[in-house]
Amino acid sequence: MFGKYDLSAQQYNALRLLEAAAPNGIQTMDLGRRMISRSPDTTRLIDRLEKRGFLSRSRREDNRRVVEISISQAGLDLLSEMAAEVNEMNQKQLGHLSAQQQQQLVKLSRLARKPHEDSTCDWLEIQ
Repeated sequence: MFGKYDLSAQQYNALRLLEAAAPNGIQTMDLGRRMISRSPDTTRLIDRLEKRGFLSRSRREDNRRVVEISISQAGLDLLSEMAAEVNEMNQKQLGHLSAQQQQQLVKLSRLARKPHEDSTCDWLEIQ
């Protein structure tokens, strides 16, 4: 489904993470940590999305080494355009599970991933 939009699953994941952070941005390293599937070359993934106008990069005034990435309106528009198809795909994949089973799956997935995260991944807290 992502190929229809000339996106990889990792690029889509990056845009969703940036959407969740909007209107704020995310530091490049934080984005890499939050990715479902870790790309060894997050910079190249970001380069491709920036070239297509889906995000922008900026350097922090207080520390020019820190790069922050923000989703652009074009990126938000793309996610909005894709939303119905993504929901349909998710429904085909997991729609047979009850809401409680889906919540349990999310909790177990976070629990399985937790040992592979560093201590700064507070967004991964099990609830």
